Amino acid sequence: MQEADAVRSLAALAQALRLRLFRALVVAGPEGLTPGALAEHLDVAGNTLSFHLKELTHAGLVTQERQGRNLIYRASFTTMNELLAYLTENCCEGAACSTTDAAASCRC
Repeated sequence: MQEADAVRSLAALAQALRLRLFRALVVAGPEGLTPGALAEHLDVAGNTLSFHLKELTHAGLVTQERQGRNLIYRASFTTMNELLAYLTENCCEGAACSTTDAAASCRC
């Protein structure tokens, strides 16, 4: 991951509703969620949800797929893991870390 991509991803997540939205999609896993399910789960209006999904999609953190008449949104686990790897790339100045490797814990 390049620095500009990391900045874009972090900027997209630096808003409370978008962070909650992304976390909900991570919990949903590969099946993803429809906008209706997300709106109900997060108790947010459709137009507000649409705006925030667009921002997360632009940052590459969320993907969108049309299934018939429905849109399915999914967390991009690849991008999430790349961001975690970027953030921890030089952890502990190259020495073995005593903490659990967060990037290795989610291989969805």
